[in-house]
Amino acid sequence: MSTFEINKIVGAILAVLLVSTVIDMIGDALVPLEPPKAGVAAVPEVTTAKAPGVPTAKTTGAKTAEPASLAKLLASADAAAGKKIARKCSACHSLSKDGKNKIGPNLWNIVGAAKARNAGFKYSAAMRGTGGKWTYEALNAFIESPRAFLKGNKMTFAGVKKARDRAALIAYLRTLSASPAPLP
Repeated sequence: MSTFEINKIVGAILAVLLVSTVIDMIGDALVPLEPPKAGVAAVPEVTTAKAPGVPTAKTTGAKTAEPASLAKLLASADAAAGKKIARKCSACHSLSKDGKNKIGPNLWNIVGAAKARNAGFKYSAAMRGTGGKWTYEALNAFIESPRAFLKGNKMTFAGVKKARDRAALIAYLRTLSASPAPLP
């Protein structure tokens, strides 16, 4: 075997190693992996059909936490924190008493009000057909995922996923009234 053939074999091995290293780097860049934190098991959240939009217990290992009720979350909710979260809403909604409709309807006095109540706003057919009032539970479910709450509505907002943030936002929306609705 000549030196030239040995160089070709070694070059081929190095080329394969180089190509596999580059493929590995590209794979890592496309799918970043975070190592799991010690002692924490990732378990999906389970929801029930009894109370849509109300957060339920997450289980870790053999222990089960009590479901977090919306009433408890609202009782401890911080309306000032909700005001900060409402900045997202103010891009499309007016929050003042005499505010004009924007892309979305004015949200003043929304808690306890009839759905699709604002005569000066053109609601989607889906929203006009719902009926009922904006209860705390309905607001919670709608704010969590407007599209899942009501198929065919015009609201493009993805929703507020954290239950505590939704409770704070609802607590703030409750203050946007001359006589706020009683807490549940």
